[in-house]
Amino acid sequence: MDIELVFKIAAIGIIVAVLNQLLIRSGREDQAMMTTLAGLVVVLSILVKQISTLFATIRSLFAL
Repeated sequence: MDIELVFKIAAIGIIVAVLNQLLIRSGREDQAMMTTLAGLVVVLSILVKQISTLFATIRSLFAL
């Protein structure tokens, strides 16, 4: 696991948090929720790719 992955997830979290606060303060709670969900989907897609790579490595390690 790269430290770059942690920085990417942290950057996405910070950007989503700032956008969420800006949208809530401007009275757009629905858009704030959609922004939060979009950030969650992006982070989960990054994690799914990494987990897939992990399983492929384990499969090749044990020759399954």
